[in-house]
Amino acid sequence: MNKHITVFLIFALVISACTPVVSQVSNTSVITWLPASASGDFQKADDPYSFQFPGDHGAHPDFQTEWWYFTGNLEDQAGKQFGYQLTFFRRGIQAGMKEISATFETRSIYMAHFAVTDVANEEFRSEQRFSRDGAKLAGAEVNPYARIWLEDWQAEQTGENEWRLLASGQDGSISLELEDVKGVILQGKGGLSAKGPDNASYYYSMTRMRTTGEIVSNGKIYKVTGLSWMDHEFSTSALAPDQIGWDWFSIQLDNGEEIMLFTLRKMDGSIDPFSGGVVVDRSGKTTEVTRQDFSLEVTDTWLSPHSQAEYPSGWILTIPEMDIRLSIVPSIKDQELNLAVVYWEGSVRTSGEIRGESVSGRGYVELTGYAQSMQGQF
Repeated sequence: MNKHITVFLIFALVISACTPVVSQVSNTSVITWLPASASGDFQKADDPYSFQFPGDHGAHPDFQTEWWYFTGNLEDQAGKQFGYQLTFFRRGIQAGMKEISATFETRSIYMAHFAVTDVANEEFRSEQRFSRDGAKLAGAEVNPYARIWLEDWQAEQTGENEWRLLASGQDGSISLELEDVKGVILQGKGGLSAKGPDNASYYYSMTRMRTTGEIVSNGKIYKVTGLSWMDHEFSTSALAPDQIGWDWFSIQLDNGEEIMLFTLRKMDGSIDPFSGGVVVDRSGKTTEVTRQDFSLEVTDTWLSPHSQAEYPSGWILTIPEMDIRLSIVPSIKDQELNLAVVYWEGSVRTSGEIRGESVSGRGYVELTGYAQSMQGQF
C-alpha cells in the first residue's frame, strides 16, 4: 500500500549534487522535489496486471515509485526476541529509459531503511542510506533471480523461494536466510490495490517466510530463527488530497494464518473507505477484507520524547464475519524512526481468538502522519 511514500521526499538533492552516494542524511526532511508534471510520463496502476516471477521481483522503471519491504520477528535459543526492518525504495526520474549509458547518468534514486528492535533490552536503532542507480551504486535487477541493493545492503533471491538479507549499520547487523513457504499472495483484486478513486498500486506479499541467521546487537552475535514478511509495490500514485497518513498491520499467527490490514486516515479524522486488507489461511487461500468488514479500537497511546508526536500504541482488531478478535500491542513502545520522515514502525505481539480458538502471534505495524502530515510531502 502507500505506506512507504516517505521515499518521495529526498531525491532532488541527490540529483542536483550528482555525487555517487548520499548517506546518513540528517533528520530534517528534504522537501525539494521534481515538478509534479514529471510523473505524467510514467504509467499508472489502473488496469489488471499479470504477474510473472521471478521477473516481477525486480524493478519496474515504467512506474515512478517502488519499494521492497522486509520485516521479521526472530529469537535466539534462549528466547531473546528481536525485530528487524530492511526496506528499499526506488523513485524514478526518467520514464522508459531502459539502459544507463554513462557513469553519472541516473534513471532512479534509491533509499533504504534498516532498523533493529532488541526487545529484552528495550532498544531500537534505525539508519538510512541514499544512492542512485548510476554506476551500479544501487538497483534492482533479475539475472536470473532478483537482487535489490544499496551499497552493501541487499536482498538477494538465491532460489525460487529463497532469499538472503544483508545489512550492517553502526549499532547492529543482520545476515538472514528466508524461505517463502506459502508463495506469492496478491493484495487487493488480483494484485491491484486501490487507495482511492484515482490512485492504486500493484501489490503482492510473501506473508510467511521461515528465517534463520544472525543478528548483531550491541556487539554481540545472536543465532536466531523466526518468521519474516515481504511486501513489494509499484505505482505512480500519491495520497488522495484529503488523506493525511496511514496505519498498516502485518500479523503472523501461530495457527498458520496471516492478516494484512491498512487504514488510510483522512484530515477530518475519519477512516477512508478505501482501507482494507486480506486474511491468508493455512493453505495460502486469501479472503479480501473491506473497510466495512473490520474495526480497530485504540486501547493505548504513546507520546514520543523525540518528535512529541502521539501515536496509537495498542489495538483491538475485530473482523466479525470471520469470528476474529485480536489484541495487538508493541513489543516496545519506542520504535519511532527519526529519518528523512519521522514515522513509527515496529515489532508487535498479538493474542486473541479466531473461530473460538485461542491464538497468538507477532507482526509489524507502521504509523505515518502523526509527527507530520504526509500531504504535500511528495
